[in-house]
Amino acid sequence: MSKTYLTTETLAERIHYDPRTIRECLIDSVLIEGIHYFRPFGGRKILYIWETIERDMIASCTSTFGIPMADGGVCHG
Repeated sequence: MSKTYLTTETLAERIHYDPRTIRECLIDSVLIEGIHYFRPFGGRKILYIWETIERDMIASCTSTFGIPMADGGVCHG
């Protein structure tokens, strides 16, 4: 399977986030090194693996997580 590698700026364009948000908030909390991104040749530059990020974004949206309510219902967000 062919993989699509993106820079921080191109990832930001695809998911409509600011590149700074990706660097400061998502790296190592949501996007994990070795799974969602890597540093080629041990350098500073980061390349993101689009297919893995897309898969995990979709999986998190279809989660069955809910907050139980007092009347027996469930709040989904």
